[in-house]
Amino acid sequence: MTTTPGAENQASLVPGSLPRLSRAGLGLPAAAPVRQVHLGLGNFHRAHQAWYTAHAPDASEWGIAAFTGRRPDVAEQLGAQDALYTLITRSADGDTFDLVDQLVAVHPSTSHHQYLEYLRRPEVAVVTITVTEAGYVRGPDGHLDRGRDVVATDVAALRTSPDTAVTSLPARLVAGLLARRAVDAGPITILSCDNLPENGAVTATVVRELANEVDQTLPGWIDEHVDFATSMVDRITPATTDEDRRVVAASQGYEDAAPVPTEPYSEWVVAGRFPAGRPTWEDAGARLVEDVTPYEQRKLWLLNGAHSLLAYAGSIRGHTTIDEAIADPRCRGWVEDFWDEASRHLILPADAVAEYRTALLDRFANPRVRHKLSQIAPDGSIKLPVRILPALRAERDEGRTPVGCATVLGAWIRHLRGEGAPVQDPGADAARAAAAGPDLSTTVPAVLDTLGPGLGSDAELVRAVLEQMEALGSAG
Repeated sequence: MTTTPGAENQASLVPGSLPRLSRAGLGLPAAAPVRQVHLGLGNFHRAHQAWYTAHAPDASEWGIAAFTGRRPDVAEQLGAQDALYTLITRSADGDTFDLVDQLVAVHPSTSHHQYLEYLRRPEVAVVTITVTEAGYVRGPDGHLDRGRDVVATDVAALRTSPDTAVTSLPARLVAGLLARRAVDAGPITILSCDNLPENGAVTATVVRELANEVDQTLPGWIDEHVDFATSMVDRITPATTDEDRRVVAASQGYEDAAPVPTEPYSEWVVAGRFPAGRPTWEDAGARLVEDVTPYEQRKLWLLNGAHSLLAYAGSIRGHTTIDEAIADPRCRGWVEDFWDEASRHLILPADAVAEYRTALLDRFANPRVRHKLSQIAPDGSIKLPVRILPALRAERDEGRTPVGCATVLGAWIRHLRGEGAPVQDPGADAARAAAAGPDLSTTVPAVLDTLGPGLGSDAELVRAVLEQMEALGSAG
C-alpha cells in the first residue's frame, strides 16, 4: 500500500490517456496468498476490513478473495485492474490517497465453484461478510425465515448436491462448510461485519438452522469446527461517483474505475476465537475484546439511528446529504433529542458517550464526504427495530415519552407514504399498505404494529408520532 497527498492542481485529462492500474505497471510485489474470503464486495468492505488487513504488519500473508453481492459490476471493474483500488480519505481540508492491494482475487457471486474451491483450502482461515441486514433472511422472530422462496430453493438445491449454486447468504455459508468438511480442511472463523446486534450469534443461528434442513449431521460438525465471531464496524463510506474517478486520475496519474471515498474516522471492535488464525488487526488499530455489546449499542443507536432519522426527516425537508441535513437546525435538534434518549441506556461511561456524540457531529458535518440520504434510507423495516426500538422501549419502560424516537418513526411513516427519499424496502409491504390509509389516527398504529407488535396500542406513543409527523414540515 502507498499513500500520497491530494494534488492541488487537477489538470484536464483525456479519457484513456492514462495507464490503467496494474501490479506490473506499478512494480508491486506478487499478491499475498489467499487466506481470507469475503462475501459482499462493496465500498464499505474496501474502506474498512480490507483497509485494516492492508495496514496489519502481516498483510503479506493475508490476501483476500472477494465475491460480489447481486451485481457483478465491481468484480468486472476490479478484475480489469488486478483487484487494485484507490481509497480516497476525505478530510474537511483535503484528500489523501491510499493504493490498496490486499484484494488478490475478485469474483461475481455466480462463481460458486470458485468459492467452494477457496473454502476447501486449509490455509483459508476467515470468511468475512458485508451483505446488509436484509441478507440474513431472518423472520420477525430472529430465526431463519424458512417460508421464504429463496430459502426453500436453496435447501432443495443443497440436498440434491452440495456443489449446486445457491443464492442466500446462509446457504452460501452452508455450501462452503459442506465443501470444507468433505476434505477435512480444518477449523475456520466466520466474521459478520454488518450492522446487526450480536451479528456473530445472528450468523450462527441462520447457518445452523439451514444446515439442519440440509444435513442433520452438519450442525454438530459446525459446533466443533466453526467460530462465529462478532464485530462492530464504523466508517462512513459513500457510493463512488465519476468525480471520484476524475480526482484520482488527476492526482495519481492513473485510471481507477473503482476508487472508494471515505472519511478519516474508522473503528473496528472484534470478539472471536479465530482457531485457524487471523491478521494482526489490532496492530492496525482494531480493538479485540471479549464483549462487543457496549460498542455495538453505541454505534447502532447513535450513528446508525441518527442516520436513519436524517435519511427520512432530512429528505422530507429537501436535503440530499448528511452534511446538508445536520446543518439544518431543526434536524440537528431532532438528532440531539434522539441521542439524549438513547444515551441514557448505553453501557459505556457518560464521558465516552459524550465524546462519541461530539465526534459524530463533526463527522456528519464533513462537507466533502457527501453521504447521500437516499443511500441510507433503504430497508427501514429491518433497520429501525435494531436502531430505534431498543431506546424507545427503554424510555417507555421508565415512563417517558421518547419524542426523538417518535420523530424517526413519524418520518419513516411519511417516507412510506411517498415523501422524501424513494422507498427501497422489500420487507415493508405490510407497512406500506398500512401507511397508505387516509386516516392517520388509524394508519399510524397499524404501521407501528408492523415494526414492533404492540407498539400501535401505546396511545401515548401514537400521539407523539402524530405530533412529530406534523412537526417535520415539508421541503423548503
